[in-house]
Amino acid sequence: MHTVGTFEAKTRLSALLERVAKGETIQITKRGRPVALLTPPTPAIGRDARKAVEEIKKLGARHSLGPGLTIRRLIDKGRRF
Repeated sequence: MHTVGTFEAKTRLSALLERVAKGETIQITKRGRPVALLTPPTPAIGRDARKAVEEIKKLGARHSLGPGLTIRRLIDKGRRF
């Protein structure tokens, strides 16, 4: 794992992101203490997010707020559901 300080991370962010895109993990430190990790995304996260969106869409299709009600209308009237 490569380590860089915050100043270097700020000035070389594009180059660091290119390295991360190739699979490298980079640790960012502030005054010698680790404060962040730049890591490549894991493919499973994207698939899980898409699956969650589809489930939410299905849930919305099966349920409604009631005749004539919309979320915007409830918000405007200050109601909670």
